[in-house]
Amino acid sequence: MMQPKLHDTEIQRIIGWILRVGVILSMLIVFIGGCVYLYRHGAETVHYKEFIGVPGFVHSASGIWHGILTFRGRAIIQAGIILLIATPVVRVMFSAIGFALERDWLYTAITLVVLVIIAASALTGHAG
Repeated sequence: MMQPKLHDTEIQRIIGWILRVGVILSMLIVFIGGCVYLYRHGAETVHYKEFIGVPGFVHSASGIWHGILTFRGRAIIQAGIILLIATPVVRVMFSAIGFALERDWLYTAITLVVLVIIAASALTGHAG
């Protein structure tokens, strides 16, 4: 029994859905994080003579996760931004799967090379 083959229009529709859902969800998460942050810190006085950087907990995945669980606005905002950055990466991954299902090996290989470049840039901190 052969599986039904996905057509280009179906793959493009799914990719569009992935992009829309990723952007809308990340916007919602950033908005919620902003509301939480303003609720907790909105009445604080800002001192512009001193620069106080971002707290250390938003520099690692475990710190962000812990911040989300403890309902910290900055961590929730950071999670939304990470989701926004991850959305096009998921799109590239789905494109590679779509090309493989279509048995278009040239475009599958090109998409996988792009994915490896994105992963290497994210893990090493060096761009292109």
